[in-house]
Amino acid sequence: MARLHLFDLDGTLLHGTSAPVEISRQLGLEAETVALDREISAGLIGPPEYARRVHALWMDLTEAHVAAAFEGAPWLTRIREVWAEIRGQGDYCAVVSLSPSFFVERLTGWGAHAAYGSRFPVVPFTQPVDPAGVLSAAAKVRIADRLCQEFGVTRAECVAYGDSLSDRDLFDAVPVSVAVNADRHLAGLATHSYMGMDLWEAYELVRSSR
Repeated sequence: MARLHLFDLDGTLLHGTSAPVEISRQLGLEAETVALDREISAGLIGPPEYARRVHALWMDLTEAHVAAAFEGAPWLTRIREVWAEIRGQGDYCAVVSLSPSFFVERLTGWGAHAAYGSRFPVVPFTQPVDPAGVLSAAAKVRIADRLCQEFGVTRAECVAYGDSLSDRDLFDAVPVSVAVNADRHLAGLATHSYMGMDLWEAYELVRSSR
């Protein structure tokens, strides 16, 4: 039976940062977005409010900024190698993140079968962000179920990788999970835990358990 590997982005594939922070860095607005990350991590604001406020910071954003943020971000090493191996095994890999889809979807170029993020307007922005398109922790589970149907697997064949509160629902929904450089919100919930900078090492924790 094939398996579906579900990867979070912020703090998981990206080490110690988030896609919005990396995007904002290109505009000189890193500090403002780090503050927003702290607010959402503490539960002081929800994903729709976060999206509205970060969208307001990005009114001068261009595709060149997004490309530079993606290329310069502190990614874990060997992401492409892990996804190539997963594909070679006949398994599936997908990224599901609360970060903007225009950043997350670039990971299909690295070998992800699918990549989902919160829907933002086309860059440069001429429209407001639609709260209905902003993902949540619960939405990650719904997307995972949709991907299971698409790829012909069940939740029992899923492996989740994450680092924070937004991954709790998904960790509860699947049988195998890997906490990657995780915070206190995932303490005791994950099947495995990894601290480091190499995705292959995290993947090896579940590689042989089929």
